[in-house]
Parts: sequence; C-alpha cells; structure tokens
Amino acid sequence: MDIIELDSLNAYYGDKKILNNINMKIKKNKITAIIGPSGCGKSTLLSVLNRMLEENGGSTRGNIAFKGKDISSYDKEEIRKKIGIVFQKPTPFPMSIYKNLTYAPIYYGTRDKKKLEEIVQDKLKVSGLFEEVKQDLGMSALKLSGGQQQRLCIARALTVDPEVLLLDEPCSALDIKNTAHIEEMLLRLSQEYTIIIVTHNLSQAKRISDYTAFILDGELIEYDETEKIFNNPEDNRTKEYIEGIYG
Repeated sequence: MDIIELDSLNAYYGDKKILNNINMKIKKNKITAIIGPSGCGKSTLLSVLNRMLEENGGSTRGNIAFKGKDISSYDKEEIRKKIGIVFQKPTPFPMSIYKNLTYAPIYYGTRDKKKLEEIVQDKLKVSGLFEEVKQDLGMSALKLSGGQQQRLCIARALTVDPEVLLLDEPCSALDIKNTAHIEEMLLRLSQEYTIIIVTHNLSQAKRISDYTAFILDGELIEYDETEKIFNNPEDNRTKEYIEGIYG
C-alpha cells in the first residue's frame, strides 16, 4: 500500500530548481533510503514532504499526495503531526528529558499527568533510552551524549504518533555503537511507522531499508527494492555511484 505519492514533483529555491520531475510511491510501513552525493536534493525532498520547504522560501510544482489526499489540503500543523522529521544534528530542547517528551503532547491538548507519564515511558522504551535515563528524567537533555540526544529526538518525534518519520542522516555524527542502536530501533519502528531516511552510508541503506532511491542533480535516477538497486542497478549512473563509494 502506498502512503505517499509524488507525481512530477519539482522544487525550487527562488528561480533555482532543486528537484526535477520526481515520481515516487512510498510504501506504508517500509523503510525507504534516499542516497546520492551531497547537494543532489535529498534533504530538500524531505523538507517538501512535511511542507517545511515553503517555510524556508522554497516552492513546489507537481502533485504530492498523502494517503490519497493532496498534501496542500492539509493544515501545515496537521501534516507535521502526521509526518515528523528528525535532523542530522540532534536538536533537544534546552529543558529536561521529561519536558522534551511532553512538550508536543501538551501542545496538542494532552493534560492528563498519567497519560503523559505513559507517553514518556513508552517512547523512551521504544528508543532504547528508558533504562539509561529512567532515574534522571529531570536532567537537562543537553547533558545527554550525542547518541542519546539523537535517540531522544526520535522518541520526541514519536510522542504525537505520526504515521511517517523522516530522518535526515541521523547517524552521520555517531559512533558505531549508537548507529547500531538507531538502526535496530528503526527496524522495530517500521512495523508501525513508514520511515524515509536520507543517508550517505550505503552499508546502512543496505542493512535496514526495503526500498532505495538514488538521486543525482535533483533527478530520481533509480528507485526500486534495495536488494535490486545494489545488486542489479538498471542505470549505469547508479552503478557508478555505488562502485565509487566502495572504491
């Protein structure tokens, strides 16, 4: 089942075209990896999907459907609740771990203390952080390690129960251990959420994704099941990119 459909999508910053005629169908409850060289438009594609591009002075042409409905017909706040995003650099709020995880639920109307405590505990367990921080929920989130902060940010994005989770190179600054934590978490989460991850780490794309899209100079060169993309690419440019990385 497709949850997001892009039809002839073009994205611009001013007069500069960043994405050119992108056509994709994102499968529900699957992990889709987006690969390609720096500056090819990967992060722009994520910002299009939850309508952040327009907040940053960009614009789009073409069609984007979320669950069969034009994305522009959703209120921005509603679409960002349904399609959450986590950035490359961890961005915990300068407040306690507990308040980081209750901020969004309270904003959207949850006031019951017991319910909030359940949300905090559940999302910390999902992120694999609960045992590490359960005695220090009042501690500033800024005191966590980089890997813990990134897992907290993913947990925070899940506190409003989105349907899609966008991740922009969430492991690029992390060590092997923390990267493994996050990859294991994403594999578990894909049973409940649709995940789209931008990554320069082709090994990571192979390990965790069901589908992979290769973007070059703003164009979608190839999009297929991950195994096929890596083992039998149809386009020589995909093959050259993969071989260039592996040397």
